[in-house]
Amino acid sequence: MSAYTKCFDPTGARFGIPTFPWRFAPNGYATRSQLRAAGLRPGGQPVAAQVMRRHRGRKAGVQVAYLYRIDRAKPVRPMTSRKWGALALAMLARRTCPQCRITYSYCIPTSLGTCVPCAYPEEQRAA
Repeated sequence: MSAYTKCFDPTGARFGIPTFPWRFAPNGYATRSQLRAAGLRPGGQPVAAQVMRRHRGRKAGVQVAYLYRIDRAKPVRPMTSRKWGALALAMLARRTCPQCRITYSYCIPTSLGTCVPCAYPEEQRAA
């Protein structure tokens, strides 16, 4: 059985929803990112189908992308001034070190939780 036939289930009998091999989805379906690029959003509709491919790096052995129907998609809601303000404040918080309160031009690494000088103070003094 080839990889194509393992992922081909257009009736949804095996996986519960129609399943197609990677890059073989029929016209009229799109992923979330494809909808977003077209200025659309799923708009509350359920997942209509999925595309699947083998993937060695994943625990399940497959990678899945959900598909939505384009004809049922709705336009993306426009950003309001309040949303722009909230986004600006969130980005400001990501760029501000919680320890020294300095605002940087880049986002603070979440792995460190603080800016690099605060995370490694002894190395900064030696330099």
